Amino acid sequence: MTTSEKIKNMLTWGFILWFVGYLGGMVLFFVVPKDYIGWVLSPFASIFTIWVLMTKVRRPELMCYFGTGLIWTIMAIVLDYIFIVILLKTGSSYYKLDVYLYYFLTLAMPIGVGYWKFKHKAVGAKLF
Repeated sequence: MTTSEKIKNMLTWGFILWFVGYLGGMVLFFVVPKDYIGWVLSPFASIFTIWVLMTKVRRPELMCYFGTGLIWTIMAIVLDYIFIVILLKTGSSYYKLDVYLYYFLTLAMPIGVGYWKFKHKAVGAKLF
């Protein structure tokens, strides 16, 4: 996989993950009180994100997973600001504990999964 393919893969999956969460939030808006949308969505979005990281994202070095998390977090912040804060005119009322947890997990999950992948890859290599 070339560098441009890796970048395209990272940006594509970052957008897909954000968009799935965005659509999920829109659906939940009609079912769950707005203060609970993030809390209801987070477990499902986290499972989907971990699945993507385990099956669709491959990076040659552990630090690349840090970069992936950083880029995905920046994307989430910018896209949330444009499509939620500005477009839906939520103002600063959007930024609550659940959103900060979401940003933290967006950064931490790629690092954690990357660490797990490299740790198990190293252990497997030592066994054979």
